[in-house]
Amino acid sequence: MSKLVRRGVGITVFLVVGVLLAGCNVGHTSARNPVGRVVTAPLPPPVATITSDPPDHAVGVSPVTTVTVTVTKGKLGQVSVTNPQGAPVVGQPEPDGTSWKTTEPLGYGKTYTINASAVGDDDRQVSTTSTFTTIEPRTLAYPSINPLNGETVGVGQPISVYFDEPIADRKAAEDAITVTTSPHVEGAFHWFSRREVHWRPQQFWAPGTHVTVDIHDYGKELGNGVYGQEDRTSHFTIGDAFIARADGATHQMTVEINGRLVRTMSISMGRPSTPSAKGVHVVTDRNATKVMDSTTFGLALDAGGYIAKVQWATRISNSGEFVHAAPWSVAQQGNSNVSHGCINLSPDNAKWFFDNVRKGDVVINTNTGGPDLKSWDGFGDWQVPWAQWVSGNR
Repeated sequence: MSKLVRRGVGITVFLVVGVLLAGCNVGHTSARNPVGRVVTAPLPPPVATITSDPPDHAVGVSPVTTVTVTVTKGKLGQVSVTNPQGAPVVGQPEPDGTSWKTTEPLGYGKTYTINASAVGDDDRQVSTTSTFTTIEPRTLAYPSINPLNGETVGVGQPISVYFDEPIADRKAAEDAITVTTSPHVEGAFHWFSRREVHWRPQQFWAPGTHVTVDIHDYGKELGNGVYGQEDRTSHFTIGDAFIARADGATHQMTVEINGRLVRTMSISMGRPSTPSAKGVHVVTDRNATKVMDSTTFGLALDAGGYIAKVQWATRISNSGEFVHAAPWSVAQQGNSNVSHGCINLSPDNAKWFFDNVRKGDVVINTNTGGPDLKSWDGFGDWQVPWAQWVSGNR
């Protein structure tokens, strides 16, 4: 009987110990659910993080923004920026593989999609997709440049930029225009209208000067919701210093090239009722044959106007002033002024002038008995005193 009791006690102790051990095991295997299946712990998030600039859903982005995609703790794989039609924007990765940038401008008013993938330092792949939208202008302004690219012009030629839309923020437009010269020349802008701005030095250009005009207005607001339509560039050269001086009192014209007197010619300028304008004129164009019609600048035929075909016509203002051949006034050339405001020359002298003069060359009229040439008449820029010019006329 006592043996049975001892044996039972031993069994009881064993069971208690077993229960205690089982209790310890239950605390250690918390990864088991009530039915005994193993629950896998979630993996930590990938270490690689992709970011883009502009950020997702950005609006009003400038089209000249450089789109940048960057990854931390990893290397980029495929990256694309596409327009609404799915066409890709050109870009390239940096050598270290951690960033990618666009290398061409974007368009106005478009939504772009960025897709990027990367492999992290933990060898796990991540990917992102985001979008952004560029500025939607009210309208675009296209700039034209005079002189044209590749031209050689005279020492009086100003730089003119013409916009096809009125510009409200003239300072912004000026900031978009860079004039580079060799040798260096100081100059300034002056506005002639809401669409037209000129740049010139204080004095005539030096012969041989090389000039580059760069307009970087694309993506820039020029005021009132108007943005630049397209960047433009013009490279031109200043030629010889051709300076003609026409004197209404002596009825003579002299021509100097690079400071040397090369020709003296008898002339007839505007008669007292239609005097030539005095001041610094700049050649704008030339025509071997020109039909001159006074009605184009407001002088009617019944008010003393005319329609006449002339040869070797060199325009020096937009109000109808030319240097041209006038065989009908050869007898008056050298002694009296009988023209309607032009400078009359003999056919031989007019041909010589036509053959040697170029756009941008200078004709200075004195003693005409007429009014000063208006600054806006052709290229009357040199009629504006420098102190007034540098004020910008904003």
